[in-house]
Amino acid sequence: MTVGVEGEEAPRQGAAGGESALTVLLALGANLLIAVAKTVAAVLTGAASMLAEAAHSWADTGNEMFLLIAQRRAARPPDRNHPLGHGREVYVWSLFAAIGLFAVGAGVSITHGVQELLNPEPAEDFVIAYVVLAVAFVLEGVSFLQASRQVRAGADRFERDVWTHVMQTSDPTVRAVFFEDAAALIGIVIASAGIAAHQLTGSAVPDAIGSILVGILLGVVAIVLIDRNRRFLVGELADDRVWNAALAELSAQPEVERVTELRLTLVGAGQVYLSGAVDLVGNPDEATAATQLAALERRMARAQGIVLAIISLSSPGDPTLAPRERASNGP
Repeated sequence: MTVGVEGEEAPRQGAAGGESALTVLLALGANLLIAVAKTVAAVLTGAASMLAEAAHSWADTGNEMFLLIAQRRAARPPDRNHPLGHGREVYVWSLFAAIGLFAVGAGVSITHGVQELLNPEPAEDFVIAYVVLAVAFVLEGVSFLQASRQVRAGADRFERDVWTHVMQTSDPTVRAVFFEDAAALIGIVIASAGIAAHQLTGSAVPDAIGSILVGILLGVVAIVLIDRNRRFLVGELADDRVWNAALAELSAQPEVERVTELRLTLVGAGQVYLSGAVDLVGNPDEATAATQLAALERRMARAQGIVLAIISLSSPGDPTLAPRERASNGP
């Protein structure tokens, strides 16, 4: 039995979680190498944009660590104290990562850029900066291609465009790596332009402005990621297509006459909590109905992506649910 959430398998079932882990590990390795190289280059050149990029890469490296912790903790199975599992931990730790990106990446970049405007200092050894930025662009590009590949695969499965999928996917680690790598590539271009303008004009102002622009870019990305994690922590409903799939699965059960209530709440990456009400075939007595409902709950809870199912009897007169019209956007 498969209901599925956003075309992704739940992390506890392995496939999507394994690919997400690969995406994060690749980003972590790339960002660590880049952060060290940019730091050395910032010290040697004295370029404000290079220091901003170094802060950016160190912030990204710390974020990937948070994302790995998020995946590990969220993958723990349900227990007595956590009947819905630990899936929402992925949003908590991803929220920490986004806040870190805002505080460290954006804060340091903007602060240093402003200081450079007020107290400009000449830069030197520009070739070192260009070489490091070129290598960083290649490494960030490799990481971005992996994140993009995973996003495109998910978008194709869920029949929506890439931008909608990256914004609506319940897997915050993929969204975080995708946005961070995209911001890193744009940031490298901004830093290169700032350093080149510094070299050509002899003025530190373009370099300082580049640092500030990198900081603003990181701030915008961080705010987007913070908002998405906040919404999932509060509790979003699953996409209409997932809802329709669950309705079809529940309606197809042999003991179900009709479904009158169905709610799907996201409780983790690719994981939902299902609750609803049904009419049973043949109007069984109370004891038989209780037995059938319990069996139905267990069967639905074994479906891909459903961590818990609670199903009750319909109230008299409740209308039968019909499939929802196909939505172009997510929840």
